[in-house]
Amino acid sequence: MGSTRTAAFHTLGCKLNFSETSTLARSLEEAGYARVKVEDRPDVFVLNTCSVTENADKECRRHVRRFKAINPEGFIAVVGCYAQLKPEEIAAIPGVDLVLGANEKFDLATYIEGGIPPFSSGEGPGMRPHSSPSPWEKGPGDEARGQGGRAIFSPIKEVKRFIPSYNSGDRTRTFLKVQDGCDYFCSFCTIPLARGRSRSGTIAETVAQAEAIGATGVKEIVLTGVNTGDFGKNDVTPSKPALRAVEGSKGDTGTEGMVRRAHHDNSGNFLQLIEALDRVQGIERFRISSIEPDLCNESIIDFVAQSDRFAPHFHMPLQSGSDRILQRMRRRYDTALYAERVARIKDRMPHACIGVDVITGTPGETDEDFLKTHEFLRSIAVDHLHVFTYSERANTTALRMADIVPMEVRRERTKQLRTLGSKLQRAFYDRHIGTTRAVLFEVEENEGEMLGFTDNYVRVAAPYDPALVNTIIPVELGRINGDGHIQATMRSFQLAN
Repeated sequence: MGSTRTAAFHTLGCKLNFSETSTLARSLEEAGYARVKVEDRPDVFVLNTCSVTENADKECRRHVRRFKAINPEGFIAVVGCYAQLKPEEIAAIPGVDLVLGANEKFDLATYIEGGIPPFSSGEGPGMRPHSSPSPWEKGPGDEARGQGGRAIFSPIKEVKRFIPSYNSGDRTRTFLKVQDGCDYFCSFCTIPLARGRSRSGTIAETVAQAEAIGATGVKEIVLTGVNTGDFGKNDVTPSKPALRAVEGSKGDTGTEGMVRRAHHDNSGNFLQLIEALDRVQGIERFRISSIEPDLCNESIIDFVAQSDRFAPHFHMPLQSGSDRILQRMRRRYDTALYAERVARIKDRMPHACIGVDVITGTPGETDEDFLKTHEFLRSIAVDHLHVFTYSERANTTALRMADIVPMEVRRERTKQLRTLGSKLQRAFYDRHIGTTRAVLFEVEENEGEMLGFTDNYVRVAAPYDPALVNTIIPVELGRINGDGHIQATMRSFQLAN
């Protein structure tokens, strides 16, 4: 082993996981590790897992086998949602050395080195009696590594701290975590069990993170969380980073004044957050990754409509177009409210893109319920679908429900909705042919082309030009190419030059 220890990361799941992986990577870099690719035979592999994927256990095992094949002597740590839900099962997978729960994962560097931070009570709940040694220690304990890794986790009700996170260095845009956890307890979902109750930092802390990101040259920030619109629900006390963010500010106007007032009356909410972020210098575009329809109120929609920085792009989970199924799911809205939100967005921003999450085949979903979903999606002005096939999750209410939908029926319904989703997206793209939109181009080159997104989430392809990477320029949108992207016209670049 060389003098510099190396670590590689692989992330499963959502934007939130990507932001947290980057934060974990920075913590290891601060501890003296160099970040490398998985294929570079690192000393430490870190797998950040997801519980939403249908085959979470199978995916976890597959990647552990891949890591061991790349470096049989490598140390494997598993974190993330699935690690909180099934820590001891994961620790028993051959090759896994360390599993950390939601409360412990941000102390990854300390645990890898074999140290155990102090717990509030004794040795800490959930700690397995067997602990593998630090990867850098040699001795008799090494023979025990094959018998199972060390799992360290706390009961989810004890997971209360909020750790700000954002990804850096690997994308043109940055995912900034502004909220974590969820209080909704939908019947089909494990997220509250994997991430705990809703919590967030302060407006000041989030603004400070955005300013730090802007200083790196990033042009777009995507606000992410489990239930993003729930920002500010918990009581928070300004932390040292938050106080430093406003230290030395003068007057009571601008971002600093808004932050100070939010601390004073402890009433910071998502609308106040985006109002403050809209004033951050250095960031040209903000995007809201996902927001529940009951929380995407008229004030938020109207603010985005008049903002020059917040993208006209909304991703609102629907899950079902049947009110009966929405009630069984324990969703906090009905189709009438959802339709109102869509109409408001399109009235204020006709060019806005609206994406929708839908689940097929939840317990009790009849043919009539599915047809209602299909008809509802055709009746409202939405532009693309993310369709998921329901799969059983341990410890969820849905698992105890009757009227299970056969898997072949679930998959057929998913196929039908994905076909509808393709048609909706094609129609949205067609409406933009011949228009001019601002595009943020990305660094990757693919067969002589580069890709980027418009503010309203149209995927655009153009001839690769390194001078355009991480720049936002107006582009005239031409035909839809064979990959389903809109091809930028050459006239766009003649005008730009």
